[in-house]
Amino acid sequence: MAEVMHRCDIVLRVGCAGWAIPSQHAHAFPAQGTHLERYAQRFTGVEVNSSFYRSHRPTTYARWAASVPDPFQFAVKMPKEITHTRRLVEVTAPLECFLTEVQSLGPKLGPLLIQLPPSLHFTESLAQTFLAALRTRFQGSVVCEPRHGSWFSPAAERLLHAFQVARVAADPARVPAAAVPGGWPGLVYYRWHGTPEMYVSAYTRAAVEALAAQVAAAARTAPTWCIFDNTACGAATTNALELLAQQTVAPTTPRPAGCGGPGA
Repeated sequence: MAEVMHRCDIVLRVGCAGWAIPSQHAHAFPAQGTHLERYAQRFTGVEVNSSFYRSHRPTTYARWAASVPDPFQFAVKMPKEITHTRRLVEVTAPLECFLTEVQSLGPKLGPLLIQLPPSLHFTESLAQTFLAALRTRFQGSVVCEPRHGSWFSPAAERLLHAFQVARVAADPARVPAAAVPGGWPGLVYYRWHGTPEMYVSAYTRAAVEALAAQVAAAARTAPTWCIFDNTACGAATTNALELLAQQTVAPTTPRPAGCGGPGA
C-alpha cells in the first residue's frame, strides 16, 4: 500500500481528550477566545471523542480547524456505530460518512483513533477486510486501541503493521503488552485514562516524569502523541501541563526521509 502521510514538523504532541479548560487551570491559558482557541495556545493536539457518540457536520470540523494555529492537529475517534454497534462488519456507509466529515479539518486532521470494544476478539479475516476498506478510502494516520487480549498476538501485530496502523500504548493496560506502543512503528500514540480510577484519577508527578522520558524517546524515531483521557475532574489538564513542562524534545525537527505532507 502507499506510504502513510504525516505532518512531520512537530514530532511530539501533548494534549487531552477534549478541550475543556477546568476552572482551576484557567490561569494557565490565555484569557481571551473560545475554549478551543485558548487550549490551542498551550497544546499542539487534541483528541475529539464526541465523534464516537454523534456525527459532526463538515462545517463544524472546518470551523474548528479555522480557529487553531497551523501546527495544531485533531485526532478524531471513530464512531461507535462502526466499532461497537456493527463491530467492523458492513461499515461502508458509516465509514464513508465519517471520512467525509473529518476531511474538512484539512491539514489539521491528525490520526483517526479506532477504539475497539473489550469483547471484540481478533479475527484476522474480519480485521483485514475492515482495514483494507479503510485504507482504500484514507491514507492518513490511523491508530487502534484494541482491548481484547487476542489482539496482542504476532498475527495481529503483523496485520496492523501491514496496513500501517499503530497500536495505542494505554494506561491502565488490560494486558502487559497494551502498555507499550505496537503495530506500525511509524506513529506512536500514548493514551492514558487515569489510574486507579479510570477517567478520574490524576497521575502522580513521578508517573508523569517517567512518561515524559518515554514519549521523548519515542519522538526521536516517529511522530508521537500523548493524550490524557482522565478528564472527569480536570486531572487530564493537570497532567498534560505537567508533561508539557517536562518536555525535553524540541518542537520542531528536520523532516525525516520519506515523510510527506498532511495526513488525509
